[in-house]
Amino acid sequence: MNFLFLSPTQKALLMLKRLTHLLPARYFFFALCSVGTLLALAAALVQHSAGLLLVGLLCLCLVALGIFDLRQSRHAILRNYPVLGHLRFLFEFIRPEMRQYFIESDSEATPFSRAQRSLVYQRAKGAPDSRPFGTHLDVGSQGYEWVNHSMLPTKLASHDFRIWIGGTPGQAAESVQPCTQPYSASVFNISAMSFGALSANAIMALNKGAKLGGFAHDTGEGSISQHHRVHGGDLIWEIGSGYFGCRHDDGSFSEERFTVNALDPQVKMIELKMSQGAKPGHGGVLPGSKVTPEIAAARGVPVGEDCISPASHSAFSTPLEMMHFIARLRRLSGGKPTGFKLCIGHPWEWFAIVKAMLETGITPDFIVVDGAEGGTGAAPVEFSDHVGAPLQEGLLLVHNTLLGVNLRHRISIGAAGKVISAFDMLRLMALGADWCNAGRGFMMALGCIQAQTCHTGKCPTGVTTQDKWRQQALVVPDKAERVENFHRSTLHALQELVQAAGLSHPQEINAHHIVRRLTDTEVRLLSHLIMQVEPGALLGSLERQLHVFRQYWPMASAQSFRANNVQLAATD
Repeated sequence: MNFLFLSPTQKALLMLKRLTHLLPARYFFFALCSVGTLLALAAALVQHSAGLLLVGLLCLCLVALGIFDLRQSRHAILRNYPVLGHLRFLFEFIRPEMRQYFIESDSEATPFSRAQRSLVYQRAKGAPDSRPFGTHLDVGSQGYEWVNHSMLPTKLASHDFRIWIGGTPGQAAESVQPCTQPYSASVFNISAMSFGALSANAIMALNKGAKLGGFAHDTGEGSISQHHRVHGGDLIWEIGSGYFGCRHDDGSFSEERFTVNALDPQVKMIELKMSQGAKPGHGGVLPGSKVTPEIAAARGVPVGEDCISPASHSAFSTPLEMMHFIARLRRLSGGKPTGFKLCIGHPWEWFAIVKAMLETGITPDFIVVDGAEGGTGAAPVEFSDHVGAPLQEGLLLVHNTLLGVNLRHRISIGAAGKVISAFDMLRLMALGADWCNAGRGFMMALGCIQAQTCHTGKCPTGVTTQDKWRQQALVVPDKAERVENFHRSTLHALQELVQAAGLSHPQEINAHHIVRRLTDTEVRLLSHLIMQVEPGALLGSLERQLHVFRQYWPMASAQSFRANNVQLAATD
């Protein structure tokens, strides 16, 4: 058959057939684009069609892309599958969204399931959060837990549960240089998240929400920015190893600059950060390109220069020095509650801090235990997955150690790490916490959709970006109301749980109230499964104590964070 007498369609099919025989199948789409370019441009010239010309130019662009793919050396897939190989990268890019919206169930996905996120969104919007047709959880699965209720439930007047930190107005806490400005704190507060990690609008919305709801907003180690001050919500000033907001030019601690911020009436408590759940034992660097004038002003660092958070503190190097530094901060702040935050690592280091409390008589007013499952900031994968004690183990160790040395009544304990619901709070209080902090929960109240692009500066909701255009999407008055709603609704749910258990305050909850399923046929009270130390037990013989105390307590010294004995055995 003569090629000249064929119709355009027949010519195209014949050319494709011949190309298919000449080229491997993986080049078929690239060849199709080439033929399409020739036919569309030829037809456009003959018929003077703008539409065909546009199709031809589009095909020409794809041909140029295919030629580039064949010549580049970075991606083997694109060299073997020019043009078509880009679909693989497109599908990989949108895979999280496709899975999140169309595939995953309500109980899947990490770090927070769809059910958990929906609970926050509903409460933040003030929408009903009741669920029909029963629980979606498998009550027969291992690890399922519930709260035992009472036949005589209580009726409480308010859900505004509060605790005094640093003593009470009528009685100072027992300590050397005691707190003289105790703080009445909500049992649910905003966890440490710095300006820089969060956008200006996010900080303002969180702080306004805290002001409206009467709870506290932890600044994170990025110090107090101008955005924290706009609405006047209560602040917990976190001081990290970089001493941002209270540093000399060489990065060392500055008493003068600390005093200026600490005496601000908006600052209610001072928190010394020893380590954080996201990346315990790991410092950080904010690249100079991200150190804007606003961030530089808050942190007290030069604009455009790398902002370094060392892995350890320079103001002290031993547990004894740490206790004296805490007393110093409390004195310089005018007697405000002063404590520290840590994620538990080596047990002997924690025990060394406790021994320093006993030796000096100086006790912090509070300790925040950060679980390794926590963390709003980006961290190396190995640190997020495999460094630091989870919140349950860390909280139990801190609570029981303080009981064992008769210091628990002098020190309030906060807990942070994946706190979303009222049951999360109730369970942590049963393990020993006095109050709870939430970071990602309040981020979701702001509108965070768990896109997990926090470290890229491309947050789709404007929560974790410094891009002025992106953060404009976050409207402060609206999101502040949602922050308040989430806090209020969660505490209302906590009130209902406390009432159902027949109690009058969350502090009355203990491990006897919670039951855990072990197997299909066995359940146990949580109190029978966790460590429990009798008051004062660590001040005498350790013979009958848990292995972690028998092994590591003798290794700890108030004079050093290092273990006395280098022959370390595994704990139970």
